[in-house]
Amino acid sequence: MLELRTDPFPAASELNALYTAAWGSPHSRDFTAILARSLAHIGAYNDGRLVGFVNVAWDGGIHAFLLDTSVHPDMQRQGIATHMVRLATDLARERGAEWLHVDFEPHLTGFYRACGFRPTEAGLIKLA
Repeated sequence: MLELRTDPFPAASELNALYTAAWGSPHSRDFTAILARSLAHIGAYNDGRLVGFVNVAWDGGIHAFLLDTSVHPDMQRQGIATHMVRLATDLARERGAEWLHVDFEPHLTGFYRACGFRPTEAGLIKLA
């Protein structure tokens, strides 16, 4: 049974395993400091196992940012990411954000448009 949890603090091993499966590259980070500063984060759990995650970072004011929307490949195409993004949107609004930003690759345009995002001009500098 799928359960969405608001502001869970999954073990680094759980989150790294999810990111490795979802993004296809090894991840090994401690997310404690990142999640402690987030406006919100949502975990999707299936029978107690972390199968999805999204982080809502923020500037401490009116801007919030969706980061790393991830669903385990075995659980994709079941609406989990949509549910997480909608909950993240509601939480950001409730917690005082006036704008919710997201950057994504072109193949995700349809998904994010269906979640209510509209295209904007943006800039990016790769720092590393």
